[in-house]
Amino acid sequence: MSISGSSGSSGSSNASSSANLSGLSNFSSGGRRKVLIMGAAGRDFHDFNTTFRQNSNYEVVAFTATQIPDIADKLYPAVLAGPLYPKGIPIRPESELADIIKRENVQEVVFSYSDVQHEYVMHRASLALALGADFRLLGSANTQIKSSRPVVSICATRTGCGKSQTTRRILGILRGMGKQVVSIRHPMPYGDIAVQAVQRFASIDDLKRHRCTIEEMEEYEPHIALGSVIYAGVDYGAILREAEKEADVILWDGGNNDIPFYRSDLEVVVVDPLRAGHELKYHPGEVNLRRAHVIVINKMESANYQEIVTVRNNVLEYNPAAIIIEAASPLTVSDPQQIRGKRVLVVEDGPTLTHGEMKIGAGVVAAQKFGAKEIIDPRPFVKGKIAETFVKYPYIGHLLPAMGYGDEQVRDLENTINAIDCDLVIIGTPIDLSRIINIRKPCMRVQYELQEIGMPTLESVLRQKFL
Repeated sequence: MSISGSSGSSGSSNASSSANLSGLSNFSSGGRRKVLIMGAAGRDFHDFNTTFRQNSNYEVVAFTATQIPDIADKLYPAVLAGPLYPKGIPIRPESELADIIKRENVQEVVFSYSDVQHEYVMHRASLALALGADFRLLGSANTQIKSSRPVVSICATRTGCGKSQTTRRILGILRGMGKQVVSIRHPMPYGDIAVQAVQRFASIDDLKRHRCTIEEMEEYEPHIALGSVIYAGVDYGAILREAEKEADVILWDGGNNDIPFYRSDLEVVVVDPLRAGHELKYHPGEVNLRRAHVIVINKMESANYQEIVTVRNNVLEYNPAAIIIEAASPLTVSDPQQIRGKRVLVVEDGPTLTHGEMKIGAGVVAAQKFGAKEIIDPRPFVKGKIAETFVKYPYIGHLLPAMGYGDEQVRDLENTINAIDCDLVIIGTPIDLSRIINIRKPCMRVQYELQEIGMPTLESVLRQKFL
């Protein structure tokens, strides 16, 4: 299904962020079915673009937003929403869901975000149904766009499974086969949505030019470091048309355990035995598990035997046709002796600790493996928006998430790190955090790459598919 729309090169990007739902009462419904889309600045916009943007049978009265700080109270701009929405579409906090349904006589609620428990989804469904609205999940037939190029997608059953290193591994294999590979990343439009409609990243300067958050840099910078091009943005029809101009193969770099936005010739899904059973308990991670052509059981070096058996048995039961690849993600540091006997602060990837619900990451594993004396609890020292993160996600515990969705949060992260008395900062994020913030104490990065164990391998699968 192809879609059309502006790439964001024209039109105003300064529509008032104070737009409220009362203004929509001036819209003439004309029999259009009123819809509210629940989201988190990603799948929600894509579902709108592919299913509702040009459909005059529907009127999307609002998006609601959660998971991502400072997304609510914005506007999905008219330049992207299209001629049916000359005022754009308001984005409101999910806490207002019931009020919006009642006030706007919403007839249909569409759930469009990911990495949440099945029970969580049904609680939202129960609220919508209790208020008289239908509740809907859009399937791949309605939302996936067909490419003129072969597409390999890499997704996961949870945030933090190891999808990023799997993506890098596949990128390297395809390039080694002589393919011109262009990656497209699951959306992270945390700034000016209209300006971010189509983004191309090929250099560090591109990250600066697009004013990327830490979360964005963590996903884009590794591709740039490999000399590759990666696209992202809001309008994934327009993005695909641009990427196809310079690609032999499109690599879909999925995020937040969402399903691919493009029809894929090969779907690779990563599962995590350290969270055995989660592959059947989270939406839409179970969808990915059931759809996958290839399933990578990662972290074999860290999981115990029973956890691995549980995940393998679930794969065999729910997707017996999938090819199973076993893999590890061994970590490396520049000088392990610098960790031994030290009191360390561990900074881990933000989304992995927050809605990914991981209790440890690469930084903790490195601290334990190389003999740190103590992992310092950052909670007595957290500042500003970092403190708010711990209130929202109290199970994070004694790790510090590298949250950086905006300038204020980045400053609070820097101030928090520098306020903590420690001998060494261990950075378990995918990028060199010391390049982004001024860490006024010794620090060390932890890095990791995917290594397949035995046969089959990703290379054997890709060669069979593309050679």
